[in-house]
Amino acid sequence: MTAVIERPSAFLPGRFGFLMGLYAENYHRLARLFAPQRLAPGRYISDVDDGLKVRLDVQEKHPYTLELELTYDFVDETTGQPSPSAQLRMYTDAHVAEAMHCHPGRKLWQVLGPFPPANTVLQHRLRMNGFLSRWLEFLAEQGHSIGTLERLDDTKTD
Repeated sequence: MTAVIERPSAFLPGRFGFLMGLYAENYHRLARLFAPQRLAPGRYISDVDDGLKVRLDVQEKHPYTLELELTYDFVDETTGQPSPSAQLRMYTDAHVAEAMHCHPGRKLWQVLGPFPPANTVLQHRLRMNGFLSRWLEFLAEQGHSIGTLERLDDTKTD
């Protein structure tokens, strides 16, 4: 006997549920790729000889939260900032990681303006975290990993 579902949309996640799933996916991709929860605060470079070094900055480490920046190790000539660049927050207890912003030097309110509608914020977070998911997948395909990371000395900055 086949059951007919009256509301198939009831079984599909809404946009908020999809975003939370994306956060969980990003956590697991990031944890498998670079294991930042095991790294000490500092700057790390991953070089797989493809001409694009990846820089991971473990900025702050708290018992259940990590603040990270992920970028390529070069500067955009137009903005003078690393690009692409993502400011990340990783929650080790909840196993989620979110891209806080992908605009170097700018906070969310500076990008979206003051008091944006909730739908605008949700759409923006979906775009940023979708980008992060694809970027982490690309980095893994290129061969970047915890094994290719090298910690930079404090004297070797930019």
